Amino acid sequence: QVQLVESGGGSVQAGGSLRLSCAVSGYTYSAYCMGWFRQTPGKEREGVATIDSRGSTKYADSVKERFTISKDNAVNTLYLQMNSLKPEDTAMYYCAAAARPCGGAWSLSPRYGMNYWGKGTLVTISS
Repeated sequence: QVQLVESGGGSVQAGGSLRLSCAVSGYTYSAYCMGWFRQTPGKEREGVATIDSRGSTKYADSVKERFTISKDNAVNTLYLQMNSLKPEDTAMYYCAAAARPCGGAWSLSPRYGMNYWGKGTLVTISS
């Protein structure tokens, strides 16, 4: 059974930074498409960033140049470094994994169909 457990959320002021972590267990970590999604009440979940097995990354336009997705295969952990945070970044952030290649920017779509999801970690940015 695949398990994804997020951590690192919290409350910071605009302009600050946070690093989210996602501990992964239960499958061959390095072979999957992985990513971060976020959701606010009343809105559809949106893709923030994804990374494939070779380390190729895709980002939503709203976070490019501010967020960085990375993974450490040695410790089976996915990261999201978030800098220059804005109030509009406030959301529940979810770690996700798919049992197939990312396939480019399509992996950011909520309809891409990630197979596994964490329970989320809340990020709150105050102005």
